[in-house]
Amino acid sequence: MKNNKLAYLLALLAVVLWSTVGSAFKITLGYINYIQLLLFSSFTALLFLTGLIVYQKKTASLLLTKKKHIVSSAVMGLLNPFAYYLILFKAYSLLQAQEAVALNYTWPVILVLFSAFFFKQKLSWMNITAMLVSFTGTLVIATRGKILSLHFSDPVGVGLAVVSAFFWAMYWIMNMKDTRETTEKLLLNFFFGFIYIFIFSSLTGNLTLPSLQAGIGSVYIGLFEMGVTFVIWLNALKYAENTAAVSNLVYLSPFLSLMVVSVAVGEKIMTYTITGLLLIIGGIMLQQLIRKKTTEL
Repeated sequence: MKNNKLAYLLALLAVVLWSTVGSAFKITLGYINYIQLLLFSSFTALLFLTGLIVYQKKTASLLLTKKKHIVSSAVMGLLNPFAYYLILFKAYSLLQAQEAVALNYTWPVILVLFSAFFFKQKLSWMNITAMLVSFTGTLVIATRGKILSLHFSDPVGVGLAVVSAFFWAMYWIMNMKDTRETTEKLLLNFFFGFIYIFIFSSLTGNLTLPSLQAGIGSVYIGLFEMGVTFVIWLNALKYAENTAAVSNLVYLSPFLSLMVVSVAVGEKIMTYTITGLLLIIGGIMLQQLIRKKTTEL
C-alpha cells in the first residue's frame, strides 16, 4: 500500500543518516586505520543483515541460492564492500572530509559512461556537456579552487576518491543486472566481502581489537552507512507513489554532509568545495533531465 507522506519521511531519515557518515569516517579514522575500519564496519553490517534475513524468515530461500548467483555475489562482494570501501576509506584518511564527501558524488557521472559502454547507450553532445560540468567540479575541488594551475592538493587522495567511484559504478551495473531479492543479495555480497577483508587484514597484520572509540565508530558506520539506512531507503521507495521524486531527495545528502562535517569534524567549509559540489550535482541533474526528455520522446 502506497503512503507518500511516510515515503518522504523515511527518505529524509535515510538522507540525514547518510549525511553523518562522512564525518563518522573521518573521526573514526583518527583512532583506527582504514583497513581495520572496513574489517569491523563490514562485520557489523554482516551481522545486521543476517539478523534481518532471520527476522524476515528468508533463511530457507537464501540456502537455495543458485551456484551462478553465488559466483555473482563473490564478484560483487569484491567490488563492494571490499574494493570500494577500502579505497574510499583510504581517500578519507588522506583528504579533508569535505573534499572526500564531494568527490564521492562523481559516481553517477561515471555510471553514465559505463552505461554507454555496457548497454550500448549513445552519448549525445548534451550528455558529454553534462559530464564535463561535473568533472569541472571535480577539478575545482581537487585543485582547491586553483583550477588553472592544475596543482592537486593531494594527488593520491583525489585519485583514490575518484577511483572508488569507478568501483561503485561497476558494482551498480552488476547490481542492476542481478534480479535477486535485494536483502538476500546484499547479505551474500557482504559475506564474501568480509571474507576478502578478513584475509587482507590477516596478511597485513591488522587483526587487532579496536579501542572503544574506534569500535563505536565502526559499528555506527556498519549500521548507518551499510545496513540500517539502506533498509530505510528501500522502504521509502516501496511506499512512494513517485519513486523518482523521492529519489531526488538523495541530492540533499552531500550538502547536509558538509554541514555535519563543519560541526562534527570542525573543518571550515571552503568556497571551492561548495562550488565544486554544485557543479558535480548540477551535471548529474542535467543528465537526469536529458534522460527524462529522451524517454518522453
